[in-house]
Amino acid sequence: MKLYIVPTPIGNLEDITLRAINVLKSVDAVLAEDTRTSGSLLKHLGISKPLHSYHIHNEHQTVTRVVERILKGETMALVSDAGTPAISDPGFLLVRECIRQGVEVECLPGPTAFVPALVNSGLPCDRFTFEGFLPHKKGRQTRLQNLAEEERTMIFYESPHRLVKALQQFAEFFGAERQVCVSRELTKIYEENVKGTLQEVIDYFSPKTIKGEIVIVLAGKPEEKKKSDKYED
Repeated sequence: MKLYIVPTPIGNLEDITLRAINVLKSVDAVLAEDTRTSGSLLKHLGISKPLHSYHIHNEHQTVTRVVERILKGETMALVSDAGTPAISDPGFLLVRECIRQGVEVECLPGPTAFVPALVNSGLPCDRFTFEGFLPHKKGRQTRLQNLAEEERTMIFYESPHRLVKALQQFAEFFGAERQVCVSRELTKIYEENVKGTLQEVIDYFSPKTIKGEIVIVLAGKPEEKKKSDKYED
């Protein structure tokens, strides 16, 4: 009677851990964001388990039913299409309800796109804020205004067709000279990490057809240098 949160590769299938494989072999069923994607992964791993759909569009309706099954003695694994469930993917509601109902939840360590993007960026990673996907419309400008004074490194997820527009908005709110790194297709054959000022990276991507998963790592606001105390002789 347990729920496992199992991270899956964000691209390179060799990034699956031995522990994740053993858990997927041991559970009664797998909850998957897309049963076709997860089915292909399980087939690649030589694992045959019942797959049940669990995605953002049915999450509220599915949570109660899943928890009831676990309370009756089943052990389940939750996976997303790529990366760690609940990080900009479905999963939070299920974890919260399991905890409320006394169901043990165990999250395995594993792939998460923003970690390699942050380290690859060369920007400070001792303190950072993960913002995920910004609102598309309502609340977007307010969020950006609130982040204008943020001194920590900021991490965003973005879709390829909105990348240039997002970078242009960042330049408007944070300044075109702010340093940024855009990571695309992490761990895959065509992985790309483009670094520079916002304007330089906008100029790089503007003429291109952009594909793949995108992580934007943006430098925080430079700390203001404190004026040196003046001492009189």
